[in-house]
Amino acid sequence: MESPFDYRRTHTCGEITSHLIGSEVTLCGWVHRRRDHGGLIFVDLRDRYGLTQLVFDPTVDQKMHESANQLRSEWVVSVKGSVIPRAEGMQNPNLQTGEIEIQVKQLGILEKSLTPPFSVCDEYTNANEDLRLQYRYLDIRRGLIAKNLQIRHQVMSIFRNFLSTHDFLEIQTPILGKSTPEGARDYLVPSRVHSGQFYALPQSPQLFKQLLMIAGMDRYFQVAPCFRDEDLRSDRQPEFTQIDIEMSFSHPKDLQTLVEKGMKQLFKQILDLNIAAPFQRLSYETAMESYGTDKPDLRFGMPLVRVDSIVKNGSFSVFLEQLEMGGIVKGICIKNGASLSRKEIDQLAAFVSDFGLKGLGWMKHQKEGLTSSIVKFFDPPLQQLLIQAFQSTPGDLLVFAAEQEAVVNQALDHLRRHVAKKQNLIDPNQYAFAWVTDFPLVEWDAEEGRFTALHHPFTAPHPDDLNFFTSNPAKVRSLAYDLVLNGYEIGGGSQRIHNEATQKMVFDLLKLSSHEIETKFGFFMQSLRYGTPPHLGIALGLDRIVMLLAKTENIRDVIAFPKTQKASDLMMKCPSSVHQNQLHELNLKVAPLHQI
Repeated sequence: MESPFDYRRTHTCGEITSHLIGSEVTLCGWVHRRRDHGGLIFVDLRDRYGLTQLVFDPTVDQKMHESANQLRSEWVVSVKGSVIPRAEGMQNPNLQTGEIEIQVKQLGILEKSLTPPFSVCDEYTNANEDLRLQYRYLDIRRGLIAKNLQIRHQVMSIFRNFLSTHDFLEIQTPILGKSTPEGARDYLVPSRVHSGQFYALPQSPQLFKQLLMIAGMDRYFQVAPCFRDEDLRSDRQPEFTQIDIEMSFSHPKDLQTLVEKGMKQLFKQILDLNIAAPFQRLSYETAMESYGTDKPDLRFGMPLVRVDSIVKNGSFSVFLEQLEMGGIVKGICIKNGASLSRKEIDQLAAFVSDFGLKGLGWMKHQKEGLTSSIVKFFDPPLQQLLIQAFQSTPGDLLVFAAEQEAVVNQALDHLRRHVAKKQNLIDPNQYAFAWVTDFPLVEWDAEEGRFTALHHPFTAPHPDDLNFFTSNPAKVRSLAYDLVLNGYEIGGGSQRIHNEATQKMVFDLLKLSSHEIETKFGFFMQSLRYGTPPHLGIALGLDRIVMLLAKTENIRDVIAFPKTQKASDLMMKCPSSVHQNQLHELNLKVAPLHQI
């Protein structure tokens, strides 16, 4: 329906306060709620800036009152009226506009709405996530997602301004590129012009940003869209955004200091928090040994403690068998955990079974000493050594895991965080940053029977470890570093290889043939011959940073139109089949699944 007057607003629904009493205003928005009090009709009008209460008084304008009677939730309207004070005792101190209301003189219904599939009026809803993703535009309108998108905008704006003031240039790199191995599967795009050939969507702008350093651009950044065809978790999406940074003629400490300054400014402007710097630094080896993960949550204690050297002198067969098979024994000390019942301890054992552990050993530290069914396998001196190793005091619970190192680390990492949540050990307003450094350059892939790059194949090896390249490649550290916050990796970077011979040496270690090197990286290897400066960089995960600032554990909450955990878009109903004509133009034929 056409509005009977110029519907362009003079103010938003969140800005009108008592200083505008007596003014004429025009507002536009959605009907949030309508309340009929017999005589007066009140309507809360909503836009993304806030709420303003409208009042339709039959004694002032009978026609307007009759028009208001037909309004329904989510109709789009425009109103013109006078700002008046609310009646005594009717003020709403929780609302920016809570001291005033608009006495409506003109009403225009701009568009009607169907009844929404879930309530848009309520900040919290019982509607399941799939339904909210299907109607994402309505879910955004509810407000929570909209607030997160505002934080996202602020983060991008702050970083853009911050990096610009430090002489970085924002440069866009191509979306259609070459398929190169970077750790995950590429999304491929078939070419119509070049039949049978494909572009790949970028997993990151890695090679382009290095080429920009070779091009002399010196300091580059980009808010870069990235794509990875990988199995998803609550903190991953198939398409994501990173704040990509690269700089020449600098050392890792220079870049880390820059990022710390940026994070301090970010948290101050958005949360008004003063973040302490420099950030804590942990080696990869220390992080894995003490926390079982390279992205530890440092807001609480409860470190992992290795007790191989103690339990090997006991007679508990489960521990001894694992040690004989090359496994390890580690544990955690749960403060005040001795009060847990046997059923609760069994629930902890069931929890870690999802991560490959067949069970948990445990001992309660009572005043008289350690008690449990396995204590008898350790004589008193060994029990004292266990108490000392865990720095345990009466009232604590010691929990043990015995398996191969990777299984123990993963299980105890998850158990540590699980227990911390259950015992309310985590301060939601604390932000514990750390740099994790000295990662291994490569890791052994038993399935492929070769070494693979832990980060990516362009990461520079540690110069002190080059002598291990042929004798023991697993001992070679890299000049890589991750930025960790509250148990999430929010950034990863490294010093890059800037020498063709070293790059070739790494490719050879990864068992890439000369043909593979030439076809996949020939253009890059050639660029290294034309005066490549020492350079390094980092990619900061925009989505995860916003997720932490917004205090949510679901990355979909901070992306306007996200995919599900199965990488599908429920709103657009994609991925989907395409018309046969489109496939024909691309010289493609889709085979039935049973024929593949």
